[in-house]
Amino acid sequence: MNSIKIIATGMYLPEKEIDNNYFNNKFNLDENWIYKRTGIEKRYWTDKEKTADIAIKAVENLINENNVDINKIGLILVASTNYEDSMPGISFKIQERFNIDKCMCMDILAGCSGYINAIDIARKYIELNEVENALVVGVEKLSKYIDQNDINTAILLGDGAGATLLGKSENKIYAKNIESIGQDGNILTCEENKTIYMDGKKIYKFATAKVAENINELLKRENINISEIKYIIPHQSNLRIMTSMAEKIGANPDQIYINIFNIGNTFNASIPIALNEVIKKNLLKENDKIILVGYGGGLNLGSILIEI
Repeated sequence: MNSIKIIATGMYLPEKEIDNNYFNNKFNLDENWIYKRTGIEKRYWTDKEKTADIAIKAVENLINENNVDINKIGLILVASTNYEDSMPGISFKIQERFNIDKCMCMDILAGCSGYINAIDIARKYIELNEVENALVVGVEKLSKYIDQNDINTAILLGDGAGATLLGKSENKIYAKNIESIGQDGNILTCEENKTIYMDGKKIYKFATAKVAENINELLKRENINISEIKYIIPHQSNLRIMTSMAEKIGANPDQIYINIFNIGNTFNASIPIALNEVIKKNLLKENDKIILVGYGGGLNLGSILIEI
């Protein structure tokens, strides 16, 4: 069985730290109001960096912290919901910055879980032996699209990037369950020259019900019990959503990797940032099984099962 393996990871967060006191003062909130509702204590914003700059710094950290041969990278995929420049795309700017020759570049616009789509696209190219390694990046500069007076979004969202280098593996499990529901896309939008709009109640209902259903379908199809999963690494949307999802799929709380406390909701960057932390903390060993779970704007959702 052909599959993929995680060769290296990297991440980047801007220097500007925004803790909850900023919003407590702005909206006259009790000290623990934000944390109780979201699980977030701080997030990071950038004023000067473009989305491409954030992505490049995550890739730079991946390369500098690991023994990476960039000449083996045959595909660069970048998932994001925001771009300052329509051409060239962020993936092309990464290629230029690191002078990677003979490489395909693509930017993926698939809502908050585009990183999941990008991983699966990369897997196909790798399995078909069309590329040796693929670089997948999730990046967001959400601070640019926040209505500072909208308490529903301003307290949640942060900037950041995560990068994942993938290669081919054999006799390892890989499975996915990816779907889109464009008919309900109006509950989370960011239209031209407007800020991010989110219907919190409908997003919560979607995330807690449909995402749990998606994961359960994947496990059933692969005949794998939830107890066999070492970690579920979900999109870091909201602590309540992740806790509810865990309960509905019968997961032990220790199986859900959560880092939203210190980073906030970074849309496409959240899963690769969390995955980087899991790898750097040496929390995985060979043959462990993990599930990456994305959901959000589009609406788009998907789960990927990977055996380490």
